[in-house]
Amino acid sequence: MVAVTVVGSVNLDLVMRVKSLPVPGETVTGGVFSRHPGGKGGNQALAARRLGADVGLVAAVGDDEAAEIALGLLEEEGVDLSRCWAHDSLPTGTAIIIVGENGENSIAVAPGANRSLTPDAVELKSGESVICQLEIPIETVSSVAATCSGFLCVNAAPARKVPAEVLRRADLVVVNEVEHATLGDDLEDCKGLVAITRGAAGAVLFRHGRQVASAVPPRVEAVDTVGAGDCLVAALTVGLLADLTPEVALTRAVAAGALATTSEGAQPSLPTSEQVDAILR
Repeated sequence: MVAVTVVGSVNLDLVMRVKSLPVPGETVTGGVFSRHPGGKGGNQALAARRLGADVGLVAAVGDDEAAEIALGLLEEEGVDLSRCWAHDSLPTGTAIIIVGENGENSIAVAPGANRSLTPDAVELKSGESVICQLEIPIETVSSVAATCSGFLCVNAAPARKVPAEVLRRADLVVVNEVEHATLGDDLEDCKGLVAITRGAAGAVLFRHGRQVASAVPPRVEAVDTVGAGDCLVAALTVGLLADLTPEVALTRAVAAGALATTSEGAQPSLPTSEQVDAILR
């Protein structure tokens, strides 16, 4: 079985579904409110687990009710939470998400305890394969890159600059089009694979600036796009660790990401490996 450790954020998602996203200064009424576990770290950990990997999560939450909800599905489905801890003063991270009728979204995040995931709080085991993202301190991402001795995936999201040494060390860097524009020529520092995701248009995989694979998603009825990118990151990493070819791994990852849009909430919508198999058939 593929094994992967996710070092990243855990949030409680407060979701408001409305007919259309408000523009600045506008109030939109008639929404439907719900709460879901989220955070890029939590989403990627659960996605990898549902796709058949043995998964551990390194993360920080608050000592509060929100943490129980945010970690609930992860615990239920067998993600190892032994390296998660509760901060005694900072609250669990919170994301406020507004989802429009077409599935598009706007998100604002209060990091809370995720800020306490500092380099000294992360200890990796020899040979661990790791996924990390940028909802935790960038110093921690740099430390993970320096100490990880296994496969390293860096999801450069949300959009911000990434130290060159992190890009050079990563075996896989995943960005969407906004993040790709933010990093620009910095991506030339990458020694491994670079995946650029393009939403409904699919994704493309590069190595040393040369395209090595591309994939388009199966047609689905999108309900909520929150978490779809996290699902793709996890699926691509799991596929590559399972020694699938880049083309096959990317095809499965894009299909998994598409399936993640078909129901509400970032984590409840994450597909299983069997569901990915079925839609690809």
